[in-house]
Amino acid sequence: MSKMSRRVLGALPLLSMPALLSAPVAAQPAWPARNITIIVPFSPGGSTDVLTRRMSEKMTQTLGRPVQVDNRPGANTVIGGEAVARAQPDGYTLLMSSGTTLTINPIVQPNLPYKIEDFAPITLCTTYPFAVIARNDGPRDIPALIEAAKARPGQITYGTNGPTTLTNVAMLMVLQGLGIRMQDVTYRGDAAAMNDFLAGNLDLLVVAGSTAMPIMRNGQGRILGWTSLQRMPQTPEVPAFAEYAPGVEALSWFGLLAPARTPQPVIQALNGAAVQSLNDPRIRESIFGDVQNVVGGTPAEFAQFLQAQQAAWRPVLSRMEVPLN
Repeated sequence: MSKMSRRVLGALPLLSMPALLSAPVAAQPAWPARNITIIVPFSPGGSTDVLTRRMSEKMTQTLGRPVQVDNRPGANTVIGGEAVARAQPDGYTLLMSSGTTLTINPIVQPNLPYKIEDFAPITLCTTYPFAVIARNDGPRDIPALIEAAKARPGQITYGTNGPTTLTNVAMLMVLQGLGIRMQDVTYRGDAAAMNDFLAGNLDLLVVAGSTAMPIMRNGQGRILGWTSLQRMPQTPEVPAFAEYAPGVEALSWFGLLAPARTPQPVIQALNGAAVQSLNDPRIRESIFGDVQNVVGGTPAEFAQFLQAQQAAWRPVLSRMEVPLN
């Protein structure tokens, strides 16, 4: 898993924005003729939503038409994913996918109402690990967490976005690596889980950096560790779980896609606008602060990444005996 991550991500350099008014796009002057919608398959306020709204502002400026966000949470992101898979392939309905939508779901859901081939990759936006956060009155570090979990097996609670989402799978990998048991509590998005955590109803929270970092900065909890192989430069004092469970790594990603059969000139224009937004210094700074890695490559590179993710995660999920939905 880790070798694949480094190899694939290392092959995805940031690209400069292609000319949106190149000959193929100029041949279709009607596009974009109306608003563009990016469907986010999570509730507002979570990491996927935050990144999408940042990018949509810049994309609006580039494309000259409003790029709006439509949150459609539910069913482990299936509702939002299916909506885009069945949308008209005209470039006006897009999907901001997470690893759950197109990495985990196609593997663990045999009756999934969409498949990877139903989407046209635009660009891989970011990759990132997950943070495990404890309340201020909880364990102070990973050894204390292990001790507490062994003293109360299955009683310490942690919030995720649901069974077979990547937040859940990442935590299962951590628990397996540490040799402990805890109780998963399912939420429809980061915001709902965070509210329960801040209210004292959860012991731990498993989220991306865009949710974890504000909690830490505001003194509302502490990050115990990241689901990465190495420490993150934004928080050098916070260990990686791999320091206590060698080889444990769980990375997710955000990527922009359109329905399959969307015309290539439209895909290229969307790629240019999306990559330009990711290259914006203000957005790059905010992404770095959220402990994410900017990618921003071509549609072909994103397609290669999706194939590599399938090959990497299928044996991991089989070994962990993640139940099929």
